[in-house]
Formats: sequence, C-alpha cells, structure tokens
Amino acid sequence: MELIQEHTELAAYLAADDVVDHDHPLVQETADALWTATGDAYSYAKVAFEFVRDTIPHSADSGDDRVAWRASDVLDTRNGICYAKSHALTALLRARGIPAGLCYQLLGDAEGANPVVHGLVALRLPGSEHWSRVDPRGNKPGVDAQFTLDREQLAFPVRPELGEIDYPGLYVTGHPATLKALQESADRPQLMRNLPTAL
Repeated sequence: MELIQEHTELAAYLAADDVVDHDHPLVQETADALWTATGDAYSYAKVAFEFVRDTIPHSADSGDDRVAWRASDVLDTRNGICYAKSHALTALLRARGIPAGLCYQLLGDAEGANPVVHGLVALRLPGSEHWSRVDPRGNKPGVDAQFTLDREQLAFPVRPELGEIDYPGLYVTGHPATLKALQESADRPQLMRNLPTAL
C-alpha cells in the first residue's frame, strides 16, 4: 500500500513530541537495551517491534483499565491499546534514528458492522525507498502480526467488501481523533465507548 506522508521532510518522522516522547529517559534506556542486543537497524527494528507486541499487553486483552497514551507511559505501565502501543514503537524506532510514523485502518466486527479506527506503525529503514507497515497490537488466537517488511502481515488485513479501509495517511504524531479518545477517557471502558469510528 502506498502511504501519503503528512510531511515531505523525512526528518519530521524522527522528531520527539508529547506523544512520541523518545527523548524521555525511559524510552532512551529501553532503546539502549534493545540496541545492545542487536547492533544493526533491521535487527533493532524487529526486536523493538516484538518487544512492544509481546511484552506490552493490549489492554482489551489483559483487562487493564488504565489508559496510557504517551510513549513513555506505555513503556512504564506496560499497558495500552493499539494507538498507545503504536506510539511506543514509533518512539523506540525514532530513538535509534529509524524514521517512523503512525497510520490507521477502519475495521469492523466479524460482519463488518460497528467500525472503529485501528492504529499501526510504518517505518523506513536506512537505505530503503519505501515505508513498511507493521502492527504491534499484540497477537492472540486469530491474530498473527509479524515483522515482515517485504510483505505485510498485519493483525487485521482489511476487507474492502465489508467497507473496511486502509487509510493512506502517514502521520508524524497521533491523529487528533485517536488522541482525543485516549486523553478524554478516564478508564478503558470509557475509552472503548470513545473510540473514533472514522478519520
């Protein structure tokens, strides 16, 4: 899928902000530890993806009612929904100079009804001419997202026949609709009610 960059400058996808706060000491410490175990950009990106996917439970799976949205808070609480986990992975990638951005899908239930926006990450390894999407949501029965840059293996391939959408935008920071849901929800049940149904 061809992603449309929000900014033409690649440097924008390396920046830190309140959401993707890779200048935070916890993000830096985590990135340092993961880098020491790898030593090159591809291996680091894969390990960072697996770290977020596998060691930070998706709160809808774990039942954790806390709502984290800032990357450092996601790493600290080891908790978050797809948007929050995507913020954490984006921060870890940028902490090691790998351009990364946020992208989104519109997904429905088994019948395609009750649509909600789902968040994931796109990264661009050094020397690459294209962005690759990966989904750190967290695997479970029926969900098998993998770090495969030559072909996508996302948590949820879209079903266009049911009205599902791969949004083409690539965002430097969280989309305002997703941030509003995260920041205005006191707990996970409220967050589930506040999830955006479109971008």
